[in-house]
Amino acid sequence: MSTSLRPPVVLVKTKEAYSLWFHALADFPKIYRYNLGGKIEGHFLSLLENTFITAYLSGERKSAQLSMAILKLDSLKFFLQLAWENKCLPNIKYSALSENLDEIGRMLGGWKKGLENKTPSNERRRN
Repeated sequence: MSTSLRPPVVLVKTKEAYSLWFHALADFPKIYRYNLGGKIEGHFLSLLENTFITAYLSGERKSAQLSMAILKLDSLKFFLQLAWENKCLPNIKYSALSENLDEIGRMLGGWKKGLENKTPSNERRRN
């Protein structure tokens, strides 16, 4: 019997959000597709990479990598909002992406909180 490792749900959700973005990028105004669109693309790919790497690390390295993923997610949300405000993304696509990214943010935040509760801080170790 073969057992396969399933990727974390947050990684699956991030891939789904990227798929939405991938299709939205095709309709991005050509003049902004490679600068603002490229910036968003890069942040999405970094978020995917950081989330993937986090799943396979342990200890403090995991927490640091997870913090980087959360930072990329926050930056990604900012640039998507900027694209929406400048009419590069229609309301419906922006709304769908935002909902997905908010869910991913809750998942990453919960993961980080779980790690913090599991791993004693330096101050707790000293006492």
